[in-house]
Amino acid sequence: MDVRDLPSEVIDRDTFEQILEMDDDEEERDFSKGIVVDFLSQAETTLDELDTALGVKNLTKLSELGHYLKGSSATLGLSKVKVDCEKIQNFGNKLDATGENAQPDEEVCLKGIKDALADLKKNYAEASGVLKKFFDLE
Repeated sequence: MDVRDLPSEVIDRDTFEQILEMDDDEEERDFSKGIVVDFLSQAETTLDELDTALGVKNLTKLSELGHYLKGSSATLGLSKVKVDCEKIQNFGNKLDATGENAQPDEEVCLKGIKDALADLKKNYAEASGVLKKFFDLE
């Protein structure tokens, strides 16, 4: 599979290609494959932690987890995943989805996080499927 075959609505090809350029061997892709395998493992753990933090309504923890996953997904060019994580981070900081306006109502923030987390799970499943196919991990 070539980078040009990746769905651009799921993965920013330019960003992803920068990771691939770090590989010594374009056939084996040990470096980039390792990054992706680590990301997938960390993302699964983080999604579980997000569910737990949402269950106990811990906005601070939700913001931290959103921020963490936002950074690693941005590194790989997972655009939709990054946006969902940013929304979680913002709502966790008692801001609106854009992060530009205060949102003091915790229930509104928790609802926003619940919705963003549902989107995140859907978009992560799509992105992880693409990555697994690209690296033949299934």
